[in-house]
Amino acid sequence: MALTPQWLDELRMRTTLSAVIGRTVRLTKAGREFKACCPFHNEKTPSFYVNDEKGFYHCFGCEAHGDAIRWLTDQRGLPFMDAVKELAAEAGMEVPAPDPRAAERAEKRASLHDVTAAAQQWFVDRLKSGDGAQARAYLKRRGFADGVVRDFGFGFAPSERQALKGALSFDESMLVEAGMRVDAEDGENFDRFRGRLMLPIQDARGRVIAFGGRILDAEAHPRAPKYLNSPETPLFDKGRTLFNLHRAAPAARRSGRMVVVEGYMDVIALANAGIAEAVAPLGTALTENQIELLWRQVECPLLCFDGDNAGQRAAMRAIARALPMLRPGHSLAIVHMPPGLDPDDLLRDQGKDALERLLAAPVSLLDALWEFERGVSPLASPEQKAGLKARLLDHVEAIQHPDIRALYKRDLLDRFSSYAFPPRKPRNFDRRANWRDKAPVPAMTADAISRLKRAIAGGSRDMLASGVMHGLLRFPDQLARHETALLRFAAIDAEVGPAIDSLLSAAETLDSRDEWPISQIEGLPAPPENIRFAFLDKGTDPVDAREDLAEAVSLLVERPALDAALAEATARFEHDPEGAFAEQQRLLRQKLEFEARLGQMASRKAAAKAARQLDAVGEPDPGAANDTD
Repeated sequence: MALTPQWLDELRMRTTLSAVIGRTVRLTKAGREFKACCPFHNEKTPSFYVNDEKGFYHCFGCEAHGDAIRWLTDQRGLPFMDAVKELAAEAGMEVPAPDPRAAERAEKRASLHDVTAAAQQWFVDRLKSGDGAQARAYLKRRGFADGVVRDFGFGFAPSERQALKGALSFDESMLVEAGMRVDAEDGENFDRFRGRLMLPIQDARGRVIAFGGRILDAEAHPRAPKYLNSPETPLFDKGRTLFNLHRAAPAARRSGRMVVVEGYMDVIALANAGIAEAVAPLGTALTENQIELLWRQVECPLLCFDGDNAGQRAAMRAIARALPMLRPGHSLAIVHMPPGLDPDDLLRDQGKDALERLLAAPVSLLDALWEFERGVSPLASPEQKAGLKARLLDHVEAIQHPDIRALYKRDLLDRFSSYAFPPRKPRNFDRRANWRDKAPVPAMTADAISRLKRAIAGGSRDMLASGVMHGLLRFPDQLARHETALLRFAAIDAEVGPAIDSLLSAAETLDSRDEWPISQIEGLPAPPENIRFAFLDKGTDPVDAREDLAEAVSLLVERPALDAALAEATARFEHDPEGAFAEQQRLLRQKLEFEARLGQMASRKAAAKAARQLDAVGEPDPGAANDTD
């Protein structure tokens, strides 16, 4: 049968919410309620309240709100049914089984949990015994604190092939199904873990579901793997399990970050250093299910893999898995470890502060993707450049969210263009120390003057382009300041591009500290009378005029990209109406902001003109009204 509202209400009624929350949060009695500093956000004054009578908690700071089930799903990251089962077990209620087969599977899992729990206790006892001396010595060499050893449940598996079997009173079939014994088809079954330091692998509820073991005497067993994990069982699905999640989830909600490392020994090393919010996959690349588990805790987990080629490849596999899953606000960030070091090495060699500095400065998924693909091969030929572009576009096409896909495509192609086709080397403007008596009018060839005239005439139909051209004629010392932006614009504008080249050529004859206008050249047209930019008005302060000109250059360079993006979004309507509409609306807002900036420049000119007119009129004479002569 399904979970009815009546059954869930009974569960809530039997659960004392303050007792559940009080396990991880220090509550203080406040009348009929309890209060605490909110575990969902950082605060110094308590605004988090728990009401047992009403059965809910509420934070007046961040608006977190829920009941006991919501607490376990949000604060500890449990799936809904796991939260229900945990509360039901504590309340003495049986969770209705959806069907007989599900009940049978649940019973089997419960029995296997008994096996793994008993095995864990036996491993812990063996570590404390005389047999565990070598394992204890290893833990001491690693510098693990006693509390860390206890909290993580370290144990020891003796070398004998039948030791576990003789110690536990479970059927052989259950031991095999739980992954504790190996089914030898042509011989006697034997214990899977032998001569190893043991570590329990737990689910989100903290129950032991599997084990990992590290070989202690590698010389005596040269063919044995250094680390050995349990096989997949009805309890253990390695692609859906993250080591230490049950401890890291509450810590991550307090700190706002989740650190993902490659192995469980790295997790323990971080915990030993005081970084509790660390998890690790279990012998596989990070899977889609594990990424979803991480996103339940934080929006942008930090991947802190080893600083070798294998670690870099593992990060790229995780990125490839995450790309189709990206959604607004959810991504991954990559922490680059020093070459050849893993987090455990770094902590031992340089201490916690060194690792914290790296964790505080991760690179985005986008940056990591670009850096990796850019470094795959040199770009010495057109074929290699085409290969880089193809790989980048393959990654882009994997992204399912249309807005994120469009933004990634635009950013990666911009980076590709700048990297594969670097901008021209900046011109060397002449910085002569002194002019003689008076600076000469800049020299330009007849052809350059002709091109400049044509460009100004052509640009006159475009008020912004015309204004910028005349502004640069008036203030050629600004050409050096804006050269990179102007060259980028010239490359995509056939009308204005030649004129920009002519202006830059003329500017090479100038002392960039002076302001001799190119507009002194005979034959160049004057600015139109109705032009609306203050930087062309002779009455504008030169400093203000140059800043206004800089704003106009910025607008001129931004406009083609904005227009092109709008055209692309419009073209996408036929096959992606929802995504195209959202992108178009965003771009239209940018277009309105663009027009508003243009309007502000016109307003500044009008204000400056009004101020000059007021100055010309002068202040009224207070005595003039009384003059009767």
